[in-house]
Amino acid sequence: MATQKTNWEDVEQVIGKSGQMKEGDVFYFSLPRSDLQVSLNGIQLKPAFALGSWLAFKEMNDKVMVMGDLVLTQEEVNPVMTELIRGGIEVTALHNHLMGESPDIMYMHIEGHGNPVDLAETLRKGIGKSQTPINDDKKGDTADGQLPLNKEQLDEIFGKKGTVSNQVYKMSFPRVEEIKENGMIIPPTMGTATAINFQPTGEGKAAITGDFVLTAKEVNPVIRTLREHGIEVTALHNHMLSEEPRLFFVHFWANDDAEKLAKGLRKAIDKTNSKLPDMEG
Repeated sequence: MATQKTNWEDVEQVIGKSGQMKEGDVFYFSLPRSDLQVSLNGIQLKPAFALGSWLAFKEMNDKVMVMGDLVLTQEEVNPVMTELIRGGIEVTALHNHLMGESPDIMYMHIEGHGNPVDLAETLRKGIGKSQTPINDDKKGDTADGQLPLNKEQLDEIFGKKGTVSNQVYKMSFPRVEEIKENGMIIPPTMGTATAINFQPTGEGKAAITGDFVLTAKEVNPVIRTLREHGIEVTALHNHMLSEEPRLFFVHFWANDDAEKLAKGLRKAIDKTNSKLPDMEG
């Protein structure tokens, strides 16, 4: 492994909280919007479920690349965007992930290249134009093993073990092929893996959301499968600008029996070129 050149402590100091090293040598910051009270069809959405901003840094040759997704209210979008543009951070997408939530939430995908501290300073200024809380003592995405759902059954349906965070069950499926941006490999931990979240809503039911990461030929087979299983498709769009292969992101929502929804999602995953490892243990 190459010697780590970036002093990530300097980046942490600028951002204002601790990050963590994830698979693929990605230094990751989770910035949940724990300040927001967002509801959809009477369900209050947990930050770990659908309101998690994040930033992911990775060394690329002699520079650092950062990608991220910022969860913003509509009023915050342009002040944040203006600050990021001023500092050389590119906006690669701006859109909804859900439909019908209150207040309306937007998601801004970003990308930058350069000195890690400079990137962090621009990002911190941009995030500062929103009400996003940055406080290590008030983490909104802390590991928590409690889950009022049958996790073992969900794991069995998906064929791998999910994780639990703040009573939200999370599942991720990286793609088989390498994803590249400007010739550089983008690891799954930088937002190129299908992500599925379950938030329990009582009596074995759960709300689900997330996004499928798809090539063009996979989009409509996945959409058809989701609809066949009563899962709403809430968005179809890009997150990046020049990735190879070209990727599309399908977001979804439902609130129903958790195991029924898991079976529908698994059938949709089977329509994709995703890694499906055997169960561990």
